[in-house]
Amino acid sequence: MADLTAARPGIDDIRQQYTAHTQRKRLYGGILLALFVALMAAGFRTADARNAGSFADGFTRIFDYPAEVLAEAADKAAQLPGHLVHFFPALVETLNIAAASTLAGAVFGTLLSLLATRGMAPWPVLIPLFRRISDICRAVPEIVIALVLIFVLGGGPVPAMIAIAIHTAGALGKLFSEVNENASLKPVEGLSSVGAGWVQRMTLGVIPQVGPNYVSYALLRFEINIRASAILGFVGAGGIGYELKNAMSWGQGSYDEAAAIFLLLFAAIVAVDQLSGLLRDRLTHGAAA
Repeated sequence: MADLTAARPGIDDIRQQYTAHTQRKRLYGGILLALFVALMAAGFRTADARNAGSFADGFTRIFDYPAEVLAEAADKAAQLPGHLVHFFPALVETLNIAAASTLAGAVFGTLLSLLATRGMAPWPVLIPLFRRISDICRAVPEIVIALVLIFVLGGGPVPAMIAIAIHTAGALGKLFSEVNENASLKPVEGLSSVGAGWVQRMTLGVIPQVGPNYVSYALLRFEINIRASAILGFVGAGGIGYELKNAMSWGQGSYDEAAAIFLLLFAAIVAVDQLSGLLRDRLTHGAAA
């Protein structure tokens, strides 16, 4: 029989144990923080030693280039509207690359997510395979894929679109599969009981549930792809990034063109960000009453 008269820990003992536990946590946290700072400092020194110039010397001149660009753009302010009109088609090309790659990536990402979700996949044994395919697609940077495709297909918007679409398919496949995990399988089971095929079960039983989240993630990815398509222009993939590279390569005398391109790209990204944000809010929370 248990001894009910055994001494129980008092409030002072509990307070002492809690204080000791808190001190240990602070000690371990302090050690980890010190180790992290030491590793960061060592890594910075190594990187600075291997850099072409000293960080301390270069940091003081970090605003020299933007100042030169703005000064030349101010001196040639009268030519700014003409530059905006001239480079606007390149911006449209960049937006087209981002839109086409987002659409293609969303389609293949949807297929990958459905094939990699338990309870929805037609071949459950192949779920790990489709998940690894999604991992590989998003693990390889767009610029690496674009460089390989440019070597094969030549420069232009097509390699950029394919590269961004591959990366988008992997990224959206992962996000969509997480959304699928929260979808109810009762409609799928009901459709299956009446003899519906896999495509019908997914189209009628799953997509209506997850559609708003799919579109929300796709719009967010569209914003990211605009930046990616502009960056890929630096490696010869076309679009406004290619024009920006040329303007920056010419140096002084073309800084006004670089400023106009920066302005166009900034305005486009802000506009798309605001528009897609409003659309995502309406899809997620519904229209305001």
